[in-house]
Amino acid sequence: MQFEKTKLDGVVIITPDVFGDNRGFFMESWSQRKMEEAGLFYNFVQDNHSLSSKKGVLRGIHFQKGYKSQAKLVRCVRGAVLDVAVDLRHESPTYKQWVAVELSAENKKQLMIPRGFGHGFVTLTDEVEFLYKADNYYAPEADGGIRWNDPEIGVEWGINNPILSAKDEKNPFLSELGEVF
Repeated sequence: MQFEKTKLDGVVIITPDVFGDNRGFFMESWSQRKMEEAGLFYNFVQDNHSLSSKKGVLRGIHFQKGYKSQAKLVRCVRGAVLDVAVDLRHESPTYKQWVAVELSAENKKQLMIPRGFGHGFVTLTDEVEFLYKADNYYAPEADGGIRWNDPEIGVEWGINNPILSAKDEKNPFLSELGEVF
């Protein structure tokens, strides 16, 4: 596995070593030993899997608050997404900054997103399957979100009219939330 740091402390792009032949391929998608050798110490307790049927579906920007916040290791196993992590740590020097990475079944890249970050993605193809490991259980009472097009954050999604859930349509702007982390 190759580990590439981003401009946001703790957000890491992981590219697995893929071994292919005429039968297909093999790769390690998770290795605690290799993660720890790269300085990434996580104990994942929950795996999640989503399907987005249409190109242009935008999910996010999501987070969980407080001690129920989650670190996530995300990847796309079918289709392609533009995956985004937003630094929501109020005292961070990169507060409100974001990184975007294309994750696809083809490139097999993963993104490690620590606690204190918002997360979202937009589908670049139809029929997208997205997997993520979380280091804390889902907690509805800690669930939070920020408007996908918040000008204070300014994520460049590459889309003007995404397909949103009713919940994501109503997400507040960051300025309406105050300090999240």
